[in-house]
Amino acid sequence: MSQSLARVLVHIVFSTKNRCPCLADKGIRCEMHAYLGGTCNKLECMVLTVGGAADHVHILCALSRNLAIAKVVGEIKRGSSKWIKTKGENLSKFAWQNGYGVFSVGQSEVERVRRYIAGQEDHHRVKTFQDEYRVFLQEYGVQYDERYVWD
Repeated sequence: MSQSLARVLVHIVFSTKNRCPCLADKGIRCEMHAYLGGTCNKLECMVLTVGGAADHVHILCALSRNLAIAKVVGEIKRGSSKWIKTKGENLSKFAWQNGYGVFSVGQSEVERVRRYIAGQEDHHRVKTFQDEYRVFLQEYGVQYDERYVWD
C-alpha cells in the first residue's frame, strides 16, 4: 500500500486539578469546549464532540495517525490551561489533573457516546466525576490503584 490510512476513535476524559469546579460558569465551559475542539482539529484529530461538567471534560475524536495519544492529550491540556488563565483573575491558577483516561470507541458506538457526552450536566446531578471515571475503568478492564488516580 502506498498510502497510510487510519480511523481510531477515542473518548478522552480528564479532570481539573483536585476536581475544582473551575468550569461551573456555562459561558466559560462552552468556550473551553470550543477551544479543546479547535485544538484537536489543529492536531489532525478530527473532533466529533466535546462536553463535560464543572470539573472535567470529555472529548470524542478520531486520532491523528501521526501523533501518539500522550502527545495529543498533552498539547490539548497545555494549550487550554494557558488560554483559560487569560479569561479572568479567578481562573489564573487553573490547572488540569496530571492524568487522563482514553477509551476506544467503535464506529457503531459513536452516537451513543455523543449522547452520553451531551448529557453530562444531567448525568452529574446524580453521579460524581470520580464515580463516573471508576465505571469507565471497570467497564474497560483497566487495572488501577485508587491512590494514584486522583490529584
